[in-house]
Amino acid sequence: MLSLYRLPGRLPEEKIIKILRRDIFILFKKIIMFVFLIILPFVFFYFVLFFQPDLLSGIIARPLIILGTSSYFLFIWLFFFFSFIDYYLDIWIITNERIIDVQQEGFFARTISEQRLYRVQDVTSEVHGFFPTILKYGNVYIQTAGARQRFLFSEVPLPDEIRNIIIKLAESSKKKHRLDA
Repeated sequence: MLSLYRLPGRLPEEKIIKILRRDIFILFKKIIMFVFLIILPFVFFYFVLFFQPDLLSGIIARPLIILGTSSYFLFIWLFFFFSFIDYYLDIWIITNERIIDVQQEGFFARTISEQRLYRVQDVTSEVHGFFPTILKYGNVYIQTAGARQRFLFSEVPLPDEIRNIIIKLAESSKKKHRLDA
């Protein structure tokens, strides 16, 4: 299990500067969609009862409707649970030495990538759309000279501030590595 305070391969004198997740509005959008999908069968059954009341009175229709509705609610609950797990376990950690990208891919797969800050070449922040502009969340792209050339912090809050933090840390890390060499 990955702990936020026990970094994998922790370097000497490494300090956590910032821990990022997607903006809370992203989770809120998923919750709104979940509520809509929960309400949808009730609206459907209301219209069926209003326009065709004898449809639900059959001997076979009632168990089939209960089975179908139960399967639907189970699928919706699983969808919401997976969305929450994906939101909660996707983490970006910025330390004074490196950037760590933890991506949850499904229930049983996780990818952890890291990049040293002295290898950062370019940092770009993007905010596109009405809600991202109003709520101040967007993407941060980090161009590096490593094997994985581009890191993406997707839908994080205050992307301009994150970009500035990474640029300052990268500059100080480059100075430190020049002095050590």
